[in-house]
Amino acid sequence: MRRPQILDCNLILTLIGSLILIPACATAQSNSGGSPNIGSPDTVTADPPIQHPNVTPCDVKLFSNYLFENFNTQTFTYNPPAACPGPWAKIVFTADFSVTAGRQYDRTGEIQIGNVTVYFGTTAEPSKHLSPSWHVERDLTDYTALLEQPQAGEVELGNLVNSTYTGIIHGSAGLRFYPLCQGEHAPLTPDVVLAFPNVAGAQILATPASQLTQTYSLPTNIERAYFDVFAQSQSNDEFWYTCVPNDVATELQSCGNTAFRETEISIDGKPAGVAPVYPWIFTGGIDPYLWRPIPGVQTLNFAPYRVDLTPFAGLLSDGHTHEIGMSVYNVNNYFNATATLFLYLDHGSKQVTGELTENTLSAEPSPNVKENLKTSGSNISGTVTVSSSRDFTIAGYVNTSHGKVQTRLNQTMDFSNAQDFTINATRYVQDIAQSTKLTLKTWVTNGGVVTESEKKLSFPLTVDIALTPNSDGSLAQATKINQRYLENNADKWNGSLVYSSNLSNTVSARDILDINSSFQITGHQDQSSAQHYFFSDSKGECYSRDLTAANDVLTSVTDGKGCPGGRNHYWA
Repeated sequence: MRRPQILDCNLILTLIGSLILIPACATAQSNSGGSPNIGSPDTVTADPPIQHPNVTPCDVKLFSNYLFENFNTQTFTYNPPAACPGPWAKIVFTADFSVTAGRQYDRTGEIQIGNVTVYFGTTAEPSKHLSPSWHVERDLTDYTALLEQPQAGEVELGNLVNSTYTGIIHGSAGLRFYPLCQGEHAPLTPDVVLAFPNVAGAQILATPASQLTQTYSLPTNIERAYFDVFAQSQSNDEFWYTCVPNDVATELQSCGNTAFRETEISIDGKPAGVAPVYPWIFTGGIDPYLWRPIPGVQTLNFAPYRVDLTPFAGLLSDGHTHEIGMSVYNVNNYFNATATLFLYLDHGSKQVTGELTENTLSAEPSPNVKENLKTSGSNISGTVTVSSSRDFTIAGYVNTSHGKVQTRLNQTMDFSNAQDFTINATRYVQDIAQSTKLTLKTWVTNGGVVTESEKKLSFPLTVDIALTPNSDGSLAQATKINQRYLENNADKWNGSLVYSSNLSNTVSARDILDINSSFQITGHQDQSSAQHYFFSDSKGECYSRDLTAANDVLTSVTDGKGCPGGRNHYWA
């Protein structure tokens, strides 16, 4: 459901043409994208299918029914579709996974084509009587340049299978290539797609000093550049939003380095961008019953954050090699990180010139940490908070075959995490309220045309955990979680609004977990969860789906809530 990015006058004219002048494929209106089965325990999400033209695609199989029962990398060979030579109107990645009934952890899966990550996500957990299955999709139209040529592919989905952990994961994946309709123009896509780093699979960032780097010899006619970032928390940092300052980590029985993380991007060792870290929660996270049958936001299919490197286009085009770096602030062993570099070239010239004219981004943030704890013997109560604010501007220009193009970015980021603790002989309570807010404004000036885009992101998260010990040494863990992803976009051309959109994805869950004196899960009670997904835009599209679940099965599906006429108007 990614909207087109409006960045210069050439692109805005392409958008207007596609909406008004160019005959489009016939569209089929989807009311729901297929309705899940009430009463089913199988994994389900409210996320909509990827939008696509109503034309028969050519399917390319990447791999079929691979078994994931060890930690060996599996390979495949990709070839472009012979029956559908490009250009293409759209490319959609699809995959179907399942795991056999039994016991198994959630696992991380990655798929690369030519070392470029085309899928990154985690798996559902099975139970003794449930073999969950799930479907994921991702729009890969921006990867067209990569997919025009044959490539080697790899699948990284490590899975321990033995007498204890018995669940075997199965997976199949492919690409759907949608041809252009008669008279239709191909979408404007990057000319160059590069892996970061140029190795297979995400790489580990273990400490704040850890950095991934890749040195590139780049084209000399770069007009725009983007960097799509994935940063996935693992191991000690899996629940980074529960962490506290190191000086109180032991007494609060928690992880350290505070609850603040962010991803930082550099070019030639100098700050170039910042990406927020989304608090993905995997299907085994905190309490596995919370996520049955509805997983957390983006759990099965991570969405990258796009960093705009266009102000550096003149520098990157100077004919010298350049090093891009990526790190995670405050990482505490460890994050998996990977990214993709996208370049748009000026086809009217072999060499563009330009320079970076402003960069107020500091190398590191300056988080504010406050501790307000009261200790009396073994009893502890009080709060720990951490907050961080960023406000920076990066600007630059390139001299192209169609004139001087100036790009100016202003990004603000506000993060806060407040944790309230009550720890005593009869209770351990940790209540977390976290907020991540980001606003990115972009102005592109080319001749007499100014295009302006504004993206607002918000990632609210609340986690309430209460452990109550019993006289026999067993425990009851009550957990409530509310996790959200909010995105608003607005695009203007010379001050006039040409496109806007609103997306909201919310998952809430609660459960009480029974744990015996050997810290083994023996059961659970009062489980319920819900997901609400809503999207609307200024073109008249609207998609809404509400799911509810209780006692590990789906209990209701409601479509169209909040859409005109109470029905979805979504062209899928």
